[in-house]
Amino acid sequence: MDYFEQLDSDSSFRQQAFPVTRDRIFLAHAAITVLPAVVEQAMHDFNHAYATGDIDFTAVHLGEMDAARESAAQLLGASANEIALLGPTSLGLNLVANGLSWQAGDEVVCYLDDYPANVYPWQHLQQQGVKVVYLQPEQSGEITPELLASVLTPQTRLVSLASCHFLSGYRIDVDAIGRLLHQHGILFCLDAIQTCGAFPIPIEHVDFLCADSHKWMLGPAAAGIFYVKEKHFETLRPTLHGAWNVKCPDFVANTEIEYENGGRRYEPGVLNFSGIFGMRAALDLINDLGVENIAKRILTLKKHLIIGLEERGYRILPPCHGEPATGITTFEKEDPAWMRRCFRYLTKKRVAASLRNDRQGRSYIRFSHHFYNSQADFDQVLSYMDEVE
Repeated sequence: MDYFEQLDSDSSFRQQAFPVTRDRIFLAHAAITVLPAVVEQAMHDFNHAYATGDIDFTAVHLGEMDAARESAAQLLGASANEIALLGPTSLGLNLVANGLSWQAGDEVVCYLDDYPANVYPWQHLQQQGVKVVYLQPEQSGEITPELLASVLTPQTRLVSLASCHFLSGYRIDVDAIGRLLHQHGILFCLDAIQTCGAFPIPIEHVDFLCADSHKWMLGPAAAGIFYVKEKHFETLRPTLHGAWNVKCPDFVANTEIEYENGGRRYEPGVLNFSGIFGMRAALDLINDLGVENIAKRILTLKKHLIIGLEERGYRILPPCHGEPATGITTFEKEDPAWMRRCFRYLTKKRVAASLRNDRQGRSYIRFSHHFYNSQADFDQVLSYMDEVE
């Protein structure tokens, strides 16, 4: 019996591995995760050693953190040398925005209705004369290579996109978009927080990638991955400086700044040790299961949910099926007041979901399940929704 089959057939196993399943149904991974038991234990063990003084910080800093880089690199198919252990996602995006040399007239392409963390760093560059070009897809988050090609100009310097839209759940074709941009000599920055840990992310044509672990990676908040392709180490200058990323033998400052090698050059000081221990445990779980297998299970579960929602007449934001589909399923009824009542009732019934509004003020309920959820979870939630008047 494999891990996924055991989750479905053995409730005690599932409850031990994912304690949240003991008394609630958690469908809010696009907002913030709950921690698997292995993550909680890893953080507890580190904190206990920290509390008792039974810890060698040199070994932690130089050994355990490098092990975490290896786990992150394995998930992405990158080199560990290209990984900085920094969260949140917005920190990495700002390091990219602030670390490149911009000229007045340069253009950055992004999507105004992406999560704001992937909008504001680029808007701020307008103070330097950079022009921000906003994509306008027909459907929420539906950003295609064809749409991008229509807005690229000789002045386009960088495109920054989310790997998956936080409301609609539309997953972009990262590889096709990256190929298009590199054919034009344009940098590609990816906010990967809504797919990292749930779906494979091809990074051959990605220059920069940021993802905190507190959503689909099943890790704690403010522990994350900042990926910089090695060829850009000199292009993307560090904008945070400290005793960890600038060489200072015996903690004595040098008269000139010389950066440490690899991703460490973007880490200015002491890292979030406890959080990274937890993130590493989560990454090892995901790597052991295989992110491709996780993605397949998430989409299999989604099919069951979609059938139940469609039978009840809900309007579901696309995509429901196919390559762009993810674990995010967002839906509405015409009556916004009913949506709010439904959300409150689900909360009362210990179902964790998200209530979200779009730019036009329409209210939606968003479910975002992970691999440890089950068809029985969805059946129970749908039955609760049937009770709302």
